[in-house]
Amino acid sequence: MATLSATDSVEYEEQNDELITGEAVALDLRPAGFILRAGGAAIDFIVYFGGYFLGLFIFSIAAQSARLDEALVTAIGVVGLVLFILVIPVTVEVLSHGKSLGKLAVGARIVRDDGGAIGLRHAAIRGVVAVLEVYTTFGGGALIVGLLNSRAKRLGDLLAGTYSQHERIPLIVTPVYGVPTPLIEWSTTADVARMPDALSRRIAHYLAQARGLSAETRVRLGRELANEASIYVSPLPNADAELFLAAVASLRRDREFAALQLQQRRLEQLKPVLTGLPHRFPPR
Repeated sequence: MATLSATDSVEYEEQNDELITGEAVALDLRPAGFILRAGGAAIDFIVYFGGYFLGLFIFSIAAQSARLDEALVTAIGVVGLVLFILVIPVTVEVLSHGKSLGKLAVGARIVRDDGGAIGLRHAAIRGVVAVLEVYTTFGGGALIVGLLNSRAKRLGDLLAGTYSQHERIPLIVTPVYGVPTPLIEWSTTADVARMPDALSRRIAHYLAQARGLSAETRVRLGRELANEASIYVSPLPNADAELFLAAVASLRRDREFAALQLQQRRLEQLKPVLTGLPHRFPPR
């Protein structure tokens, strides 16, 4: 879809995190913010360390009852620590394809930089580095690296080629506007049928993203599109460029919808003739 030139859309595109696939399709993927990542990490930290200390407490009671050797108890405690801060987190991420209890709570998932699911290699690298930057520094290392990264990546993500994707997208209902009030009378006699579909799509896209543009770019692009559209619109109203574009887009949408409804009604009327058997021949 043709929209804005590269220089004009830099400001708009910097506000969106898009992944371009091999078919040149832009996927709008939102990385989880720093606060969400910190909240999920805190939940995981409490769960894993809480499980470790609970297991250690139960084991210490059993060890005292069984009068186990102190060196054996220490070794089992170290193995349990490795199990809870490395083996279990890596296993959970691999089996859940990037999820954990904390990530599930904040609506995030660890994915590759290309948007695909992570594997054992990615989870293992993240887990090993997490021991150094999360557990040994109580999150201080991950905090510093995450604040310096646009996707809030920690060092483990940078080495593994992953990031935390925010999957819990809020439901935003896009409002549908009609013809602006000052141009309602003009719309009753306006002719916009000759406008090319490509230009119509550019106008619709401009109106959808106009709020994300700077004031100067918004006005200039609106005038350029209005000049292109004026060739195919008759009569031309005396209105602001963006107001004119909004009226043209709304008028085309309403008339095309009415035409589609009329076509559907006519097909329903012809359905018995198109699907019926000749001369009332009985079905077999």
